[in-house]
Amino acid sequence: MDDDTRIDEFAEGMYRISTWTDPPGMVFNQILVDAEEPLLFHLGHRGAFDVVSAAVDRVVPLDRLRWLSFGHYEADECGAMNPWLAAAPHSEVVHGLTGVLVSLGDAADRAPRALADGEVLDLGGRRIRWIDTPHVPHGWDAGLMFEETTGTLFAGDLFTQMGPSNAVTGDTDVLTRAIETEDLLGATAVTPRTAPTLRALAGLEPNRLALMHGPVFEGDGGSLLGALADDYEARLTGA
Repeated sequence: MDDDTRIDEFAEGMYRISTWTDPPGMVFNQILVDAEEPLLFHLGHRGAFDVVSAAVDRVVPLDRLRWLSFGHYEADECGAMNPWLAAAPHSEVVHGLTGVLVSLGDAADRAPRALADGEVLDLGGRRIRWIDTPHVPHGWDAGLMFEETTGTLFAGDLFTQMGPSNAVTGDTDVLTRAIETEDLLGATAVTPRTAPTLRALAGLEPNRLALMHGPVFEGDGGSLLGALADDYEARLTGA
């Protein structure tokens, strides 16, 4: 396994698989849920498949993986989708209706399963709710997952930050760093729906935010999401 890929258990049976990549100078994370039907959220770049799959296999044998998912159709989210399907013969890609209709029904080597907005996937010991978030942070097909039993929002590209990070933090500097990164990259599609979508996520009152490019934040995730909504609302108003 690559020295720059690490495994951290941030809640019982829930793991952050993290690979540091420079350039661009950020971490790329997968979230692995070890349940009766294990789920991997974020499938990573095709070129990173060997090191990431070796890390996952240390926790859950690949032939046990049942569900593969991600936030939106993009190389760092699902470039390795078909290698995962080949390595995990019992696995199935699961995503929102838009993603399946627009891209995944054609791109995936095995037919994916489409989830409606708010539909729950019972993993056996964990309950995963799919939430449509079109164009938040970007992509018509965008969506996130909320693990109901632990109150963990798989936050995807929300709160993206440059540089290394601890596995878990309670520091609200996560928000400051996310705003700085948005100033630098401008990666979010800021529309009239951005802030309301974030406030709807805040209403879930998550106590963990598992970021794709950053740490797992433990604390008042709802307040952090509300503050991020305020920032994007101000960007839209000032545009």
